[in-house]
Amino acid sequence: MEAEIKKLDKEFAKLMQGIPQTLTSIKGIGPVYAAGIIAEIGDVERFSNHNALAKFAGLVWNQHQSGEFEAEDTKRQQSGNKYLRYYLVQAADSIRKHDSEYKAFYTAKYNEVPKHQHKRALVLTARKLVRLVFSLLNTKQLYTPPERRG
Repeated sequence: MEAEIKKLDKEFAKLMQGIPQTLTSIKGIGPVYAAGIIAEIGDVERFSNHNALAKFAGLVWNQHQSGEFEAEDTKRQQSGNKYLRYYLVQAADSIRKHDSEYKAFYTAKYNEVPKHQHKRALVLTARKLVRLVFSLLNTKQLYTPPERRG
């Protein structure tokens, strides 16, 4: 089974070399995550901004308020492309292990609340990743990690 997985990963890598994309320039996103994200997004130009892409992926939250009251504990909308959401969340989990900016963001969100820390922090990190994915695919530029931005 492991050999089959390695063989499939190599095939994904070969296929992704023929597709013009910049997602694999992010350390933590390999050819499989990049292929999944690109396949589910399609043409990024059909989205007006990163908010529209996040809504398509289902990474937006309902607002719960009445008068002056605004709830802190709100639920994520249950609509959107579940496959794109899966790839974004898994990619965010991988990126936070390699990128200091995403690691700091994840840690800050993790420490904000006492319940559902990992899930919440991971989904919020995926929402942050949507902005980066939209920007990279739209501008067709490579990602520069925070250490090299200077």
